[in-house]
Amino acid sequence: MCLAVPGKVLGVEERNGTRMASVDFGGVVKEVCLEYLPDLQVGEYAIVHVGFALQRLDEESARRTLELFENLGMLQEEFGDPWELAAAEAGATSGPGADGQGTNGHGADGAAAAGEVLR
Repeated sequence: MCLAVPGKVLGVEERNGTRMASVDFGGVVKEVCLEYLPDLQVGEYAIVHVGFALQRLDEESARRTLELFENLGMLQEEFGDPWELAAAEAGATSGPGADGQGTNGHGADGAAAAGEVLR
């Protein structure tokens, strides 16, 4: 499922003629295109869908929506576990359990597979 998720702009830069932002989605930071909201500034919130900031949002609405999504498990479904992602990006994998699988139940490459959720 692809959600439109509110996120907070952490930084803005121009890349190859396109304004891009680092956006925090409740602990997961992703790169987002600002083509539809070129005047969005650091500290502001926006609803983001498939990598594009679509609509400015006030902080209270963004926080309530992120909390609701988190309580429903939708952030986990959309972005995966940020700790597993960090481990995957660092090249670490879960140690084998008694069954020879990684501790996440997905085998030695489970952390890498979890990281694919965000790519």
